[in-house]
Amino acid sequence: MYQRILSYELRLEKLDVQTEVPIPIVWKGHTLDEGFRADVIVENKVLVELKSVEEFKPVYAKQTLTYLKLANLKLGLLINFGAPTIKQGLKRVVNGL
Repeated sequence: MYQRILSYELRLEKLDVQTEVPIPIVWKGHTLDEGFRADVIVENKVLVELKSVEEFKPVYAKQTLTYLKLANLKLGLLINFGAPTIKQGLKRVVNGL
């Protein structure tokens, strides 16, 4: 539900939004197509990982960073819709490339 609503709102702002984007893994020169799926990618620049949990765990940021590295993207947003406020539920993740 959160993914659909967020995607809808971003598209209303005329942004290019992709959802459930497959992120392949390249291992020893072979591409494994169904490695991971990014929840949302905006303008082919920002990867958005969505959660709805009581608290952030360090593994969520690590997961987002892994997706960024595999997708060759620099910026990610980890959004937790289970947090009391959006400010508390928002974490920026940067891939140093």
